[in-house]
Amino acid sequence: MKNIEEINRESVKKILAKKKIPEFFAGDTIKIGVRISEGKRERIQYFEGVCIAKKNRDINSSFTVRKISFGEGVERTFALYSSVIGSIKVIRSGKVKRAKLYYLRDRKGKSARISEKIKKTIGIDISEQEQKEEVAKPTEEIKADTKKDEPKKEPVQDTKQKTEQKKEELKKNKK
Repeated sequence: MKNIEEINRESVKKILAKKKIPEFFAGDTIKIGVRISEGKRERIQYFEGVCIAKKNRDINSSFTVRKISFGEGVERTFALYSSVIGSIKVIRSGKVKRAKLYYLRDRKGKSARISEKIKKTIGIDISEQEQKEEVAKPTEEIKADTKKDEPKKEPVQDTKQKTEQKKEELKKNKK
């Protein structure tokens, strides 16, 4: 017999196979496309704000988004795997030290700002590099043949070296 947790995990896998949900955390500014049905017609209305809380509870996962609309704070809680959510897009990542940002409810204006988290990428991701190598193998052989005839180019100097050379030239010209 399956227990409830296993059933919930299977249903989450089915939902994730159909739609892609990006990874986001509290402090991120996100844009949620909410499906709204008006009579026979259905449309998508976007709700953009700061994610102030996120609960990870398998199928019962939810997140709360807060925005300021016409000077009034509006909070909305969404079920993460709900069919009401059409799309989720992360606009900017926030740099925060807490998991729940309920203190933003009392703040307005500049004090309610969240600094942006700058993602540093060093080099190329290994998985991306492997994919590029697989695709580029036949073309690399052709490029290798054409490069033999071309003369070798000298490496470009660093900007620091160039600026030092310009300073030396200016000193010589002044004397």
